[in-house]
Amino acid sequence: MLLTREDVQRAAERIAGHVRRTPLLDGGPGPLLKLESLQHSGSFKVRGAFNRILAAEHLPEAGIIAASGGNHGLAVAYAARVLGVRAEIFVPVISSPVKVAGLRALGAHVHQTGAIFAEAYEASAKRAAETGALEIHAYDQAEVVAGQGTVGLEILDQARDGGGVDTILVAVGGGGLIGGITAAVAGAARVVAVEPERIPTLHEALARQEPVLVEVSGVAADSLGASRIGRIAFDTVTAAGVRSVLVTDDAIIEARRELWRDHRVAAEHAGAAALAALRSGAYAPAPGERVAVVVCGANTDPATLT
Repeated sequence: MLLTREDVQRAAERIAGHVRRTPLLDGGPGPLLKLESLQHSGSFKVRGAFNRILAAEHLPEAGIIAASGGNHGLAVAYAARVLGVRAEIFVPVISSPVKVAGLRALGAHVHQTGAIFAEAYEASAKRAAETGALEIHAYDQAEVVAGQGTVGLEILDQARDGGGVDTILVAVGGGGLIGGITAAVAGAARVVAVEPERIPTLHEALARQEPVLVEVSGVAADSLGASRIGRIAFDTVTAAGVRSVLVTDDAIIEARRELWRDHRVAAEHAGAAALAALRSGAYAPAPGERVAVVVCGANTDPATLT
């Protein structure tokens, strides 16, 4: 399934007033930083959650249900609280304690089960079948991906007065964010995928020309820990010719430190992955190329930032 810019524009209209227009920080000679780390619930994922719920023709009495590594669950729980809907969230046992505590604080009914996201998802799908709750997939539903793509529309608009943007670096797990942004900026900017070497979901899919299972591990596994790229993202980025670059855990850790040290931007490891591509040389801009980096999430223990 190919997502279009029109799908993203409709999502932007639907979720207006429910999400923040996050800052695009101009760091001077460095890249532009799109601070989705300052979004409601601490990540971009609230955009897709709101779009999925608001697009539903009706909501079942059982409410909504989702599986998540943490950030998607927080987004769904936040949207559910705002809209007055019951939320049930399944997370794997590797999820950050900070995120699990946040889910409970938002009033969600939380189940920790399975070692990785795929196992939590299997449990959530079974529960949804039993209760009739509306499923909100973390990255492979059209409404979710379109909602995430509104980040791309904002970047284009915010960068216009400063000379525009040539390239947007986006961290990839299941692919909802990159699929949406790719659709949103088609013909206006290049999109480059950034993945941890230890979770190369899109990289392997592009090499084999179809989504495949990969092993999940490393410092960003709680956020980028999908074991297979979503079909919507794969079809959309393949059609657009998006390429993937890989970064090490050490590069991600150092980029996260830099965001805090130099910009006082709190980011989780996934949120620093896109910047790691620049700092490690995995992606080398051409002279004069204007690059935007999506800092996609901030749900982390502040004590670990230094």
